[in-house]
Amino acid sequence: MIARTKVGFAVVGLGKIAQGSVLPAFKNSKSAKLVALVGRNRNKTAELARRFHAIAIYQSDEYAACLANSDVSAVYIATPPGEHARLTIQAAEAGKHVLCEKPLAATVEQSAAMVEACRQNGVLLMTAYRKYYEPSTLHLKQLIQSGKLGRIDAIHTAFSELYAPGVSQSWLLDSKLAGGGPLMDLGVYCVNTTRWLVDENPTQATAQSWTNDTKRFQEVEEGVSFRLQSKRVGGTRQFVVCSGAVVIYICSGNEGLGFVGACISIRRSTRAHRKNRKAQLRAEVPTD
Repeated sequence: MIARTKVGFAVVGLGKIAQGSVLPAFKNSKSAKLVALVGRNRNKTAELARRFHAIAIYQSDEYAACLANSDVSAVYIATPPGEHARLTIQAAEAGKHVLCEKPLAATVEQSAAMVEACRQNGVLLMTAYRKYYEPSTLHLKQLIQSGKLGRIDAIHTAFSELYAPGVSQSWLLDSKLAGGGPLMDLGVYCVNTTRWLVDENPTQATAQSWTNDTKRFQEVEEGVSFRLQSKRVGGTRQFVVCSGAVVIYICSGNEGLGFVGACISIRRSTRAHRKNRKAQLRAEVPTD
């Protein structure tokens, strides 16, 4: 049996998502390996390279040199969304595949440019969207596809996180870097998960946003609720995305109910957040 060659990755952007989720995952991967890190601070980058066994390190202004590294076949972009387009297009032009954090970009135009650059250069582009692989949402999709829930009449979701000044990432309040408020950061889970669950895009949308803390949320909305309608789902898909601490997906069918939820600690340090996150739940509740 021939051993499969692992794909060599460079991780660009070394903030919370990279340190807490991306970099630790490489040690368990059977198909990918960590080759290089690209960050702003050389000392921090070097320390992370030692901790996670990266071979090469580069500063942000040395990105081109990283892309010239023959051991790097793909890049994982973990920077704020407003930087995704530039980094992706540069990687595509260097012939490197791209796995990019969500949302794909800060604007539709930036996303389209990324897709076109990767298409023109014959490289793969994928949003690093975890809901396709989580056991709980996979189970919910299987329930829907099996017909056990019957006709899907409505899907209700809520996703919120508490923004804590001095702890939460400051770029989340920068419209150019974030592209928007919780709709961009959290709402993508609600929208994309429901599209994937029922294999259908919505045909109508209505929405309302609000901002109570006008001093803190000057450039982006504090919360948003929206309603999507489609032909296959008999009723509606309703969403609430705001500053708080809850994740819920509920699929209502005429023969059953599918529920996926996670309770998130409102303590916002990365370590405490991971430590206090409760296990995801899943339940099947008959309607009769």
